[in-house]
Amino acid sequence: MRAVIQRVKHTSLYVDEKLISEIPFGLVVYLGIKTGDEEAQCDILANKIPKLRIFEDSNGKMNLSVADVEGEILLVSQFTLYGDCSHGNRPSFSDAERPERAKELYIHLAEKLRATGISVKLGVFGADMKIEQYNDGPVSIIYEL
Repeated sequence: MRAVIQRVKHTSLYVDEKLISEIPFGLVVYLGIKTGDEEAQCDILANKIPKLRIFEDSNGKMNLSVADVEGEILLVSQFTLYGDCSHGNRPSFSDAERPERAKELYIHLAEKLRATGISVKLGVFGADMKIEQYNDGPVSIIYEL
C-alpha cells in the first residue's frame, strides 16, 4: 500500500464536470493499493495519517497534525501509484490490486479515518476525476507499507 499525502489549502474534486467533494484545507491522500494488501495496512495508515505533524505551528515549524488544525482529508484512490515504467515507456499496472478488492480496502481506510473524528471526503472509485488542488508548501509525503 502506498500513500502520497499532500498538505493543501483547498481542493475540489469533479466527475463529469460535477463537484463531488471539496475540502477547505487539510490533506489530500492519494492511495495506491497493491495486490495482496490487507485491512491491517489500512489500519496502520488510519493511525498514522491523522497524527502526521506536517502543519506549521506559530513558530513556522512543522509541528501540528491535521487533527490539531481541524483540517479535513480528501481520500482519492489512485491505482497509477503502482505504475511500473521500468520496461519501456508504457506503464504496467500489474502490481495494482483488482478493482473490487481495492475498493473494499479504500472504503475500509475511509471508515477508519472517520473513526478518528476527522472529516473525510472521498473521490469516486474508478472514475475519471478532475482535481483542482492548491498545495500548501508544497508538502508531499510518501508513505509505503
